[in-house]
Amino acid sequence: MNDLAIEIHSVQKSFGKSEVLRGMSFQVERGQTFAFLGRNGEGKTTTIRMLLGLLNRDSGMLRVLGRDPAVEPLAVRAQVGYLAEDQTMYGWMRAGEILRFVAPFYPTWDHELALKYANDFEVPLQMKIKHLSKGQNVRLGLVLALAHRPELVILDDPALGLDPIMRKQFNRDLITHLQGEGRTVFYSSHLLYEVEPVADEVAILDEGRIVRQSGTEQLRADVKQITLPSDAILALNKKVKILDQRPDGNEVAITVEGAESVVEQLRCESVEHRVTDLNLDEIFEAYVMGQGAPEIGKFAGVAKS
Repeated sequence: MNDLAIEIHSVQKSFGKSEVLRGMSFQVERGQTFAFLGRNGEGKTTTIRMLLGLLNRDSGMLRVLGRDPAVEPLAVRAQVGYLAEDQTMYGWMRAGEILRFVAPFYPTWDHELALKYANDFEVPLQMKIKHLSKGQNVRLGLVLALAHRPELVILDDPALGLDPIMRKQFNRDLITHLQGEGRTVFYSSHLLYEVEPVADEVAILDEGRIVRQSGTEQLRADVKQITLPSDAILALNKKVKILDQRPDGNEVAITVEGAESVVEQLRCESVEHRVTDLNLDEIFEAYVMGQGAPEIGKFAGVAKS
């Protein structure tokens, strides 16, 4: 069996003259919780629609559980559970009725499992859907996404509209019921500080390309902020990848890849410095909004004047 749940290579997608995806490539291993991060309009939902076989790519290779969703969309969707933030359901139905309504669409639907999840997630099955709270709607959507025992679960910002307590509850459910069962989870979200505790792997999408894919712990270990005298920045090897830089008086705070080697270099050069750990939100910001390295000379000039 292929160990990859999702495989995307050099995928291009445009809408008219607007190029959304520009040779995007990444892989998701089976059993991972994979965080797919990007700003609004960067192509996250477009990517998900292609994964589900709802939208065709212009070029490139895309496989979901070994299948091409453009060729076998129904076979792919039979193995995938999907939950979106704006998911709508028939409000006039009771929660229990929609479980029976959806069941015939999935050959592997397990009604006993659906009832178990509904009980675990505290979904009131006798209540009409239009009277459910936002949190109850999300939980009902999760039941619908899981009861056919999908190999892959795709979550498109499902907790965005919930209050902080409900979001924490949702992520607890995610960990307990998905990671605990070894499911593959593809999680697209704007709530980076809440994705961070559950994600095994992170991919950052910017300007239609993946600018970084890494294990979450590896990413935090590799990308750090280093504060040093402005003129000392010239001591850095030109190969150092600076993602962001912020001047502060006679100092500059730089966010770098390969932090361990940069720190070792500064120690060898006897340069005083401070290292600050970053969370996923700060790392994401450095990649998609950082100032980069072109202005290094400016800080050296300021320090010397």
